Amino acid sequence: MSFKKKLFKFSITQKFLAFLGYLYILFVGVTSKIEIDNDHFSKKMWNENKPFILAFWHSQLMMIGYVWKSKAVLNMLASSHSDGRFGAYIAGHFNLKNISIIAKNKSPSLRQIFKILQDNHYLGITPDGPRGPKMKVSEGIIKIAIHSQVPIIPLGFASNKNLKLKSWDSFLITYPFSKCKFVWGDPITIPSNTKDNEIEKYKLYLEKKINYCINAAQSNLDA
Repeated sequence: MSFKKKLFKFSITQKFLAFLGYLYILFVGVTSKIEIDNDHFSKKMWNENKPFILAFWHSQLMMIGYVWKSKAVLNMLASSHSDGRFGAYIAGHFNLKNISIIAKNKSPSLRQIFKILQDNHYLGITPDGPRGPKMKVSEGIIKIAIHSQVPIIPLGFASNKNLKLKSWDSFLITYPFSKCKFVWGDPITIPSNTKDNEIEKYKLYLEKKINYCINAAQSNLDA
């Protein structure tokens, strides 16, 4: 392990870098024009205190705090490794709370997740995280939606000034003074009687809907 990687694992290092990251994200938000489309479903569910599962790709994590317009906390599933803790430190500066994934089998505590949803709180999931493959939905979010009977709402983001990192997810770094667009999708409710051999169908359907939101956001920027 390199010295840089060892240094990054220290909590004090992560907290310092997370604060710098927060300041950068704040600067991007202040200097950029951010628009949000098709958010009437999320607003309705916030107003009625009804839970939902927010789904977006891992690469679009950076700006997510700017689309969350509720005073209620968004509970985000995250890795328990150092990168997940780093994300948790940044999230703490916004109205987000990271829920750690168990490192041994990379499975979240289902009891904890269902308790969040049963208490009418909100859950955020990057269904291709924490390690990919990118832009491919894992079955976890589908099973959570089936057993909780809480709808999934897809979300897409685009910006006109950005950098895509050479990471597994092609993480998107939006530059200051950008035009940014969020597009919410329509709620997706997966039937409680869904069979195991039908899960793949819903995985592909959710992928299609998230990508549709991203393409809609991008097309609005290009118009």
